[in-house]
Amino acid sequence: MLNAKKLTLAVLVQAALISTAYASEQSEAKGFVEDAEGTVLFRTGYLNRDKKDGLNNDTSSTAQTAIVNLDSGFTKGVIGFGAGIIGDASFKLGKNGHTGNQMIPTHSQDNADGTKDAYDHWARGGAYVKARVSNTTAKYGTQVSEIPVIASNTARLTPEYYTGLYIESNEIKDLTLVGGKFTKNQWSNEISSDQKGLDSAIFWGAKYKFNDQVNTSYYGVEVKDKLDRHYGNINYTHGLKNDAALILDFTGYHTDWETEAVTDSHTTEDLSNRQNSIWGISATYNKDVHNVMLAYQDNAGNTGYDYAYNQDGLQSIYVPNSYLADFNGNDEKSVGLQYSYNFKNHGLPGLNWTTAFVYGWDIDIADTANRANIIDQAEEHEFFNQVKYTVQSGPMKDTSLRLRHSYLRASDTYNNVNGNYTSNAVGSTNEWRIWLDIPVKLF
Repeated sequence: MLNAKKLTLAVLVQAALISTAYASEQSEAKGFVEDAEGTVLFRTGYLNRDKKDGLNNDTSSTAQTAIVNLDSGFTKGVIGFGAGIIGDASFKLGKNGHTGNQMIPTHSQDNADGTKDAYDHWARGGAYVKARVSNTTAKYGTQVSEIPVIASNTARLTPEYYTGLYIESNEIKDLTLVGGKFTKNQWSNEISSDQKGLDSAIFWGAKYKFNDQVNTSYYGVEVKDKLDRHYGNINYTHGLKNDAALILDFTGYHTDWETEAVTDSHTTEDLSNRQNSIWGISATYNKDVHNVMLAYQDNAGNTGYDYAYNQDGLQSIYVPNSYLADFNGNDEKSVGLQYSYNFKNHGLPGLNWTTAFVYGWDIDIADTANRANIIDQAEEHEFFNQVKYTVQSGPMKDTSLRLRHSYLRASDTYNNVNGNYTSNAVGSTNEWRIWLDIPVKLF
């Protein structure tokens, strides 16, 4: 694996030095100030989880934030330099006595009832510097990661931040190479920039577009003393008559965990021999306002796909059957059906509705006293609905309101009734999310 990382970094360096027929982004730089952009996103978020497992407390969080992104252009010349700031300032709405689910930071001291008081207001973020040669850019500092093997959570009030070096090279047409190293990880509900104690996460990858029909990608990450993970994706689009399309997509992860990693769903006593492979395949039919997806997802190995708790990103789950539940339990199989409808033909452009049903089965539940002893083959199912409206024009253009509901039910053993717990198992829950986003362009 070390050779693969060295090869990827060598290609990144060489790509920055060679000249190709592909147009240079840096040659078109207009200047540090001239190409600068500034935005602020005002977000009001509400997340409520009504737990039905009889063991875990309900959670409810409501807060307001302003997420600021100030990004300079690049200076002119062979090497362009720039800088930026990314951060958020937030305050809670109401008491938030039962906050949770990575929404709002809480004080460390417990109350008499075991709850923690939410912060009244808080601010987070940082700065970064960047440099560009030809079509290769390096950025160092605070940033939001979109890499599938170490992806920042952006589904909460504020984003999850990483600190470190990110390099992206687009020297060859239709080929994108990435590599770098993160050394700090900050969840959405954390004040400290390195509350999770990340030592280092080295990542690498490539994305290649063969043609208008076929796209592929591969990414890998090694989180020191935690895990070694790989991701692959193939996407094929086939045009049909009357502007319809059929999209076939395959996605897969393989993970090997180190002894110190957290994997509560493992079914082996040997902590040095834990691994998981999860893959999903989907077929999507798209025509005008209709979109229908049928998906199958499968786990293999002696753990479930236990992501997020090893500084590997709370959104590192790019699989088709991922809603409130990710259907990523140990040995779990799942099938999902999703339908989306756009109301533009009814005079309501910007209004979309998505509904889905996923059923998962064959989940290995281990006896905590003897991990090799499987005491149940559990199941779970989820009914998901989301309505989202985005303003299409005018002074409030791109403002969006999203209402989402999930009805999730699982077997008693998967709900932790017998003391068995899987870190990524949400358990029987009714969830509501309401998100109001108002983006403002500063310059």
